[in-house]
Amino acid sequence: MIRVELPAHLRTLASVNGEVTLDIKGQVTQRAVLDALEERYPMLQGAIRDHVTQIRRPFLRFFACQEDLSQDSPDALLPEQVATGKEPLLIIGAIAGG
Repeated sequence: MIRVELPAHLRTLASVNGEVTLDIKGQVTQRAVLDALEERYPMLQGAIRDHVTQIRRPFLRFFACQEDLSQDSPDALLPEQVATGKEPLLIIGAIAGG
């Protein structure tokens, strides 16, 4: 099972509390996790990735094992700790300001 932590606004949209767990078949990549997340919670479609391009929304970041994975390829394997459920994939709402 893959563990995913969503920011508060996406938890509200999906009507969930705390972590979300997902069963991923095959390789554990950002794309596989987001596909499974959107399949289980269709209301999240377009909230994390653009509907057409499937590119991450600008004010969301992906972290795992204290590393920023936001610029990694969506098809890159996630760290082993995430793939085994020991660590969650964190989806964080970025803050902009000056």
